[in-house]
Amino acid sequence: MVGTFYTSASPESPAFATVGTKVGADSIVCIIEAMKVMNEIQSEISGTITEVLIENGEAVEFGQPLFKVKTA
Repeated sequence: MVGTFYTSASPESPAFATVGTKVGADSIVCIIEAMKVMNEIQSEISGTITEVLIENGEAVEFGQPLFKVKTA
């Protein structure tokens, strides 16, 4: 296990990225908690989120896809 996937900075905060969100190469899309450190994850490409592949609070592995993105 690498870490835990979170859609927002806190339970009260809105999600960084949901279906329909337009992202750029520097957009923060989620947070991965690893060893009690919160790591902001940036999109690697520009486009529109078409699917979120993991649920909030689930464990993630290294290299696991988190989102599907339609590029422009």
